[in-house]
Amino acid sequence: MALKAGIVGLPNVGKSTLFNAITQAGAESANYPFCTIDPNVGVVEVPDERLDKLTELVVPNRTVPTAFEFVDIAGLVRGASKGEGLGNKFLAHIREVDAIVHVVRCFEDENITHVDGKINPISDIQTINLELILADLESVEKRIERAKKNMKGGNKQYAQEVEVLERIKEALYNDQPARSVELTDDEKLIVRDLHLLTLKPVLYAANVSEDGVSDADNNPFVQQVKEFAAAEGAEVVPISAKVEAEIAELEGEDKKMFLEELGLNASGLDRLIQAAYRLLGLYTYFTAGVQEVRAWTIRKGTKAPQAAGVIHSDFERGFIRAEVVSYEDLVAAGSMNAARERGQLRLEGKDYVVQDGDIMHFRFNV
Repeated sequence: MALKAGIVGLPNVGKSTLFNAITQAGAESANYPFCTIDPNVGVVEVPDERLDKLTELVVPNRTVPTAFEFVDIAGLVRGASKGEGLGNKFLAHIREVDAIVHVVRCFEDENITHVDGKINPISDIQTINLELILADLESVEKRIERAKKNMKGGNKQYAQEVEVLERIKEALYNDQPARSVELTDDEKLIVRDLHLLTLKPVLYAANVSEDGVSDADNNPFVQQVKEFAAAEGAEVVPISAKVEAEIAELEGEDKKMFLEELGLNASGLDRLIQAAYRLLGLYTYFTAGVQEVRAWTIRKGTKAPQAAGVIHSDFERGFIRAEVVSYEDLVAAGSMNAARERGQLRLEGKDYVVQDGDIMHFRFNV
């Protein structure tokens, strides 16, 4: 299940620096606008202590974590929705991601140019939001016009489409994102192929200075971003792109000691991924055997056959049942055989909703 989060923001807020740090992908980073034109894609392993513990218990030939894609999208500027600064191309890249990580600069540094000449995180956020809203407004108005023409044939489907789109249009006119409009599952299907930018869930990454990473809660810029985000039910992750660059070069105990010195329990990358999982409603389940212990990503509410389909379509098509044990039960038992003897390994059918941390073995026949 390939999931993508697009890293967006104004030029020179630290997007590419952060991207380089968390993916070690070597994306170009420089102190001038439009350094990034084509999006850089980095695949990062999702850290999960449960996977490490399962590896200790099973001792497989290999361990495979699940992965998350971060896409570094070039800095947007005012007028992007009208093509300014290669804006149309950049906006098209955003349409392809599942969620948006909006990087906001929350530090002063006279050596790093700001596109507006001053540090104002709320103004930065509003600039990006306005461009996304204007782009969506253009898409919605075109679709309304087309749907109204089709209504003349008496098709009620188009009347419903117009009603939904008019509600979204009103929100956009009031500078509110499309995600602020409550939609039923059927209504979401109506607008799905529009790929509206402001329907995508947003996570704010407050980029602080290297010295301010351990004291981000007292950073007035970060507080402004948190207040803004709270109003729309979004989450804020304080992060230092410079610190993440240093962490990326460390491993094992050196990394742990460095984080402890900063007063952090986890790296910015770990916290960013955890927040993205919450944002997208993602779960992880595991398969565990002597050949391989592996983590798989699914959406919350996924049933067993569809979870099996993440591994291979044949698993879903020929699904018979699943053998399931929870992570907690397996660890407490100490082994799969012990869990079976305790009666904690159970058989589940097609209606079973997979839980976060389930260890599963699928029976299928095609």
